[in-house]
Amino acid sequence: QVQLVESGGGLVQAGGSLRLSCVASGRTNSIWFMAWFRQAQGKEREFVASIYGTRGSTTYADSVKGRFTISRDNAKNAVFLQMNSLKPEDTAVYLCAAAPPNANYTYWGQGTQVSVSS
Repeated sequence: QVQLVESGGGLVQAGGSLRLSCVASGRTNSIWFMAWFRQAQGKEREFVASIYGTRGSTTYADSVKGRFTISRDNAKNAVFLQMNSLKPEDTAVYLCAAAPPNANYTYWGQGTQVSVSS
């Protein structure tokens, strides 16, 4: 099993920045993909960004490209999401997820709230 704990959410004005952290524990050597998803109130969960592989390849949702950056610290079993130029539509609960190779996202954190005021 893998446990994921997020932190770093909060309230920020539009145009501001936040940095989210997710620390994994347990069978971390089984993880290949780590990602951030978000779910706004009344909406479906959506993909934000992922990082995977030995080279740390990344993918982003079009809505956050150029504003958000995903990174990781393998020594700390942590993944980060630097969010810049935040917009009110970025308001959501942000969830960290992890997946083994060739599998769906199996492990999920509890989420951290990000609220962006206009």
